[in-house]
Amino acid sequence: MASNENPPSLYAAREPVFPKRVSGPFRNFKWWIMAVTLGIYYLTPWIRWDRGPNLPDQAVLVDLAGRRFFFFWIEIWPHEFYFIAGLLIMAGLGLFLFTSALGRVWCGYACPQTVWTDLFILVERWIEGDRNARVRLWNSKWTARKVRLTLVKWTAWLLIAVATGGAWVFYFADAPQLLADLVTLNAHPVAYSTILVLTLATFVFGGFMREQICIYMCPWPRIQAAMMDEDTLVVAYREWRGEPRGKHRKGPEADNLGDCIDCMACVNVCPVGIDIRDGQQLECITCALCIDACDDIMEKIGKPRGLIDYMALKDEAAERAGGKPVSVWKHVFRPRTIMYTSLWSAVGFALLFALFIQSDIDMTVAPVRNPTFVTLSDGSIRNTYDVRLRNKHGDDRPFHVSLTSDSVLQISLEGADELLVTVPADDTKLQRVYVTAPAGSDASSVGRTDLRLWIEDMTNGDRAYSDTVFNGKVQ
Repeated sequence: MASNENPPSLYAAREPVFPKRVSGPFRNFKWWIMAVTLGIYYLTPWIRWDRGPNLPDQAVLVDLAGRRFFFFWIEIWPHEFYFIAGLLIMAGLGLFLFTSALGRVWCGYACPQTVWTDLFILVERWIEGDRNARVRLWNSKWTARKVRLTLVKWTAWLLIAVATGGAWVFYFADAPQLLADLVTLNAHPVAYSTILVLTLATFVFGGFMREQICIYMCPWPRIQAAMMDEDTLVVAYREWRGEPRGKHRKGPEADNLGDCIDCMACVNVCPVGIDIRDGQQLECITCALCIDACDDIMEKIGKPRGLIDYMALKDEAAERAGGKPVSVWKHVFRPRTIMYTSLWSAVGFALLFALFIQSDIDMTVAPVRNPTFVTLSDGSIRNTYDVRLRNKHGDDRPFHVSLTSDSVLQISLEGADELLVTVPADDTKLQRVYVTAPAGSDASSVGRTDLRLWIEDMTNGDRAYSDTVFNGKVQ
């Protein structure tokens, strides 16, 4: 007989987390990281860098219209996208390296979600008070005071969110000019829509979702396990030393208790609301604030610091057996981390090498395939090529175009009597090039003939080339 009772709900409402303020070396380190990263993010678009009269003077600029990326003295063109790919590879390898050595230190210290959440919590604490005051305010009824504090807090969050979204668009246009256009309502609608989306995302993610982003939306907690092993240093609780825990330290049973007095300080400071004493958990972002909180309590009750500390699973087993932990450096420098470091360094050196051998002139050649060749009235065979010439100098440069091949081939330029092309300063020019094989020559009667197109900067003599093929008529 079917039951008329409704099945139990599997949905659990979010329990808000109100981290308590804590002092200590790890908290101070997080303050420094937050100040440096936010300073870089907000101030970088305003740094000026003189590149000459024909180029933007913004130090860091993603010029979508000009299809280029400027980073101080470095200029990346579309055909040099491998630099961006290399940087992304280095970022991934760096993430693997730090995770294998120190767990989720990226999540705990430098992840944008962590940094902005820390900032929002700091503002919340300034306005509403520390943990106990915020808990009481959350559980109280809506009064004039609660409405006032909430509105002030949300306004401060919104201002931070607007600054965050606004700073992002400044990376894609001249920051002073864009700011003036935004204020006078003359900016492109894309700028306003981008700021709106990023503002709402920052406001919601940093103010309301917080640890839910890390637990449910971010894939990294589920990937990190593959990067870690028994030598990885993670935040852990020395259970063998802390258990059995108990608050009462007087009487005959006190000698049977561990060092943990079950004060909940480690739980109260945790930004994701977990109890590190329950062991490694997916939610832990390795921020180490529980270490600062626990060390403070241990000093107050006269116990050694380090009940909660950075340690490896291998160390925990050794300490439980009465041994000594392995040196920290032996955990950090092991085959896996050395491999990641080597790969990271190799990619970095390759990018530096490619950067230093960059030429100020360049070319790409695209043979016209429809048709692959034409037969002229005198029986000669002609191929057509679209050649894109790049001039990275700050002034117009005349380029001389030529070719080399084992066969007899003639070259000419569309719309020019000479083999000279003037390319504008810091720009590209598409030039159609014709290569002709005389009737009866080897190149005209075989399928493919290798050739090399050259350009020479007539101002300073720099040269560049690109290899291609000449298609003839197969006999």
